[in-house]
Parts: sequence; structure tokens; C-alpha cells
Amino acid sequence: NDGANSQTCLAGNSLRIPMPRINFLIKRRKHCHFPLHASLEAARKADPASFEFAILGVMNVPLTSQTIEKIIRIMGGGDRVLTRKTDLLSYAYDASFGLFVPDVVCQVKSVEEVSEIVKLANEEKIPVTPRGHASGLSGGALPVEGGIVIDVSLWNDVLEIDKDDMIAIVSPGVITADIDRAAKKVGLMYPPDPSSSNVSTIAGNLAENSGGPRCLKYGVTKDYVLGLQVVTPEGHIIRTGGRTVKNVTGYDLTKLIVGSEGTLGVITEATLRLIPRPPATLSLMAAFGDIVQAGYAITDVLTSGILPAKIEFMDQSSIRAVENYHPMGLPLDAEAVLFIELDGHPLAIRDEAACVYQLLENAGALRVQKAETSEEEEEMWKARKLVSPAIAKHKPTKISEDATVPRSQIPAFLKRLRDIKHQFGIDLVVFGHAGDGNLHPNILCDQRDREEMEKVEQAVAAIFEAAISLGGTLSGEHGIGIMKKAFMPMEFDHFSLEMMKRIKEAWD
Repeated sequence: NDGANSQTCLAGNSLRIPMPRINFLIKRRKHCHFPLHASLEAARKADPASFEFAILGVMNVPLTSQTIEKIIRIMGGGDRVLTRKTDLLSYAYDASFGLFVPDVVCQVKSVEEVSEIVKLANEEKIPVTPRGHASGLSGGALPVEGGIVIDVSLWNDVLEIDKDDMIAIVSPGVITADIDRAAKKVGLMYPPDPSSSNVSTIAGNLAENSGGPRCLKYGVTKDYVLGLQVVTPEGHIIRTGGRTVKNVTGYDLTKLIVGSEGTLGVITEATLRLIPRPPATLSLMAAFGDIVQAGYAITDVLTSGILPAKIEFMDQSSIRAVENYHPMGLPLDAEAVLFIELDGHPLAIRDEAACVYQLLENAGALRVQKAETSEEEEEMWKARKLVSPAIAKHKPTKISEDATVPRSQIPAFLKRLRDIKHQFGIDLVVFGHAGDGNLHPNILCDQRDREEMEKVEQAVAAIFEAAISLGGTLSGEHGIGIMKKAFMPMEFDHFSLEMMKRIKEAWD
């Protein structure tokens, strides 16, 4: 998944919690039932002072029956207000770790409903968590402090494509892939394609600034957002940006909101940029006997003057997992495979494919296969899409990270990941969007095994340290949420974190 949902938008004032640091995430009042992310304790031990600074929270007041009644009046009745325990438990988790039960869920369908709910929450200092379809991997949609969950997933009534202006106007609950499908009907494309695009909401993608395979050539979600309608933590309805490609009027609040993980407001509408759809695609698969050699092949392709739409990577563990899960004839003798997609004019990509083919062979590929038909191309990419479900069947716990490094450091990062795997004796599977340096190291383990989890803690910290030391970042697309929050001091100094906190407090 590429970060499909928003982080907690906390109405009221944020403040430091002078309590046992790790308990903020583990045993926070009645709402929290949290199997600790393996790496948080490692971060606490490594730098206790910075860890405490990174963990922020809010005052929390349990909801009264009077407050629930006010919410029901705002929503025009109780049909879309959920308070039963069974319903609340359905909103207590996402695709990451943890179980945090909200006090009430509001299935909103208008900006007026959102505005009035947030005004009430701000007045009574009730935490608010915006939520889409909860497919995020960083814990961004978890109602850590209980309170109100604002569910936008039913709010999908607007999906307008303006062919002349090359824009889409969408409600927050619209499924991301539906936007691209609608654009395709008029020869246009919405490029961001997170792996969760067939289930994730556009509001969640905007909140997390989601990525995906096509981001190598076309950029991430923020590059396609022209304007937003947002409800601020005080309940005000504001608009940022507009319908124009160029807009330098005032501060760029649109880019500030996109990627803020729901902490600055609730997105209620988006105006998105569309581009002409490439007329043709052509895909290749290359197998390598050495994982680092595959990394150098990526560099060779990217520095050749050819920019593929996608370059995806699978290591040997993921290759074997897919073959066990759904046999497809993948090269089991390879230590790594690359999937490369070229798009554009048919004659242009034919020539580019010939050049890329030669580059891969020169880089030491054991074999290079070109998809000759659209069916073969679809089957080739199906292998990459099956990695996550395939490896999930191997062990009960899957810890998914998405550390990212500069393109020039891809070979070095792959080598460091291989070393970490051997050093800690963990079951580490590596795949991802290698063309832009966004790899997905996944650790397969059993959280009931304390000895194994100690190794996992150390390994996760080592992965982040490796990425940062190579000039990289903690997250390329999944977001920070609660899963990586404790590691923020690894990447940012005290004053940078303090500035982010000031921005948050100003919006509150």
C-alpha cells in the first residue's frame, strides 16, 4: 500500500506528555490495545530525549451523551452516526498495527457536516481522526486518542472530468483508480497509482501524498493537486489553489495540506491535474544473479537519457514467495529481477526498449524478456502486484517499511539491506519502486516470539539508519503516522521538529 489514509487531526492544543515515553503509544487509556511496533522501543533506547520530544499528544475528554446528541443533530439523524461497540471496533484498526477504539464515527457526506462536527470537537476539545478506507501502513487513520472518526468513504458523489481544462474535481471518498478510469475515457490520465488505488480514497492519498510505480516518471500525488477544499481544526471552510496550472498567489497552502497526514484539516474536495495518456506501453523483465548488480543496472538505465514510466524490483525471497503463491514461471535462480515499463509513442518506445535491453545485458543480466503482447505485459506486472499477499502467507507478522534513498545510492542501499539481513538473521524481503529509490524492506516474523522481535527491533533501526546515512528519508510514500513518529529525530533536528509543531499549533 502507498499510504491511503490520513493521520489524526487533533482538535485542540498539542502538548508534550511528561509520562513514560513508550506508554503513550501502548497503554493510552481505554482506547488502546497496541502490539508495539518493533522499532519504537529501539528508538527510545537509542535517543530517549529526542524520542520524548517526538511523541506529542492532546488532552482528551470522554464524550458525553449530550455530545453524542449534538452530533446526531448535526448529521440530521443517527443513521450515519455509529456508537455501537461492534461498529466502533471496525474503525479501530487500519493496515498497520494497533487497535484504537473511537467514541463515535460520523459517516459524513457534506462539507457542512464536517464543519459543524469539527467546530463542536474544537469547542469541547475532542480529538478528530479523518479516515478513508483505512488501507494505510503507517497508522495514520488510527484514532489513537479515541474521540470522533470522520469517515469520508461514503462521500463519493462528485467525479467530474473537464477535458478542456484537463482537470478532475472529486469528492473525498472517490476511489483513486476510478479517477484514472474516468480520465481514460477522454484520452487523459491521472498518474499517481498507489498499490491500494482500487480500494483507497483520494482524500487518504492526498493526506499521505501517496506514490506508486508510475511516480518514477510522473511524480507523486502532490504534483497533481491544483486546489483543495479543507475544513480547518476550528471548523472553517477554506479553499486553496484553484483550477489553473500556474498559481503563485500567496503561500502554497495546497502543498502544505497534501502530505500533512490529516493533522492540519479534513480534505473535503480536490481539483486534480490530468495529463494526456501515452498511446502505448512496452515492458521488459530482467533477471540478475546478484542483487547489487541489479542496483547498478537501474543506475545505468536512468543515466542513459531514457526515463521509463516504472522500474520495479523484487529480490529472491519475493520471487520465490510469488511462485509458491501463484506459479508464473519467474526465474527462481535469480537473486533479483527488474520490471521496466516504457510508455509513449509506439515507434519511440520500440527504439528505447532496444537500448534498455542492451543496457541490461551489458549490466550482467542473466536474461532479459520483452513482453510481446498486452496479455504478456499484464501477466508480467501481475507478478509484482502479488508480492505483498504472497509474503504475508509466510509468517503471521509482516512489518512493512518504505525507506527511500537517492537514485545514485540504490546499489549501496541494496547492499546494506543484504548485510542487515545476514547480521540479524531475519527474514527480510525487499521489493518496491527501485527506479526512484523507494524500496520496501518487509520483515516477516512472529510478534509472539520475543527473541525474534528483539532482532527485528534492531534490524528496523539499522534499516532507517542506513537510509538516512545514504542521504535518504524514513518514508517515501507510506507516511509517518504513529509507526515512524518516534524516528523523526533521526532525520530532523530539534528546531525543524519544533517548527512543524508550531505550524500544527497555528492551525489548531
